[in-house]
Amino acid sequence: MTSTPGSPAPHRGASRPSGPSSSLDQEIARRLKRSADGLLPAIAQQYDTGEVLMLGWMDDEALHRTLTTGRCTYWSRSRQEYWVKGDTSGHVQHVKSVALDCDADTVLVKVDQVGAACHTGDRTCFDADVLLKDAGSGADTEGQ
Repeated sequence: MTSTPGSPAPHRGASRPSGPSSSLDQEIARRLKRSADGLLPAIAQQYDTGEVLMLGWMDDEALHRTLTTGRCTYWSRSRQEYWVKGDTSGHVQHVKSVALDCDADTVLVKVDQVGAACHTGDRTCFDADVLLKDAGSGADTEGQ
């Protein structure tokens, strides 16, 4: 099966296109700083509360699909296929905004999350294993 740009459904067995085969706007593509395997970390954040929901991976095509369909599309490194969050679980991420960080090597996707964001069924991927909580009540002194 081959990849169809802009398609909202994941493609089982589809190989990940590299660079030029993506439909991503070339102005955006030129700015991205990808990992050696062509991926960018994509942080999903609840748009109205700021809650960090999950981290996924996007290549140029997944970012293009996210920007054009209004649904988060990720590249699954384990399954080697695109997946649209919620297509199988019903826990959809409706895209509200997409931004690059200052180095253009990470994407922040603000979403309206329906149901759980984590594959374990938790609301977020970050609430089950808290390593440090409310470390102190003092002011942040970084840079002082």
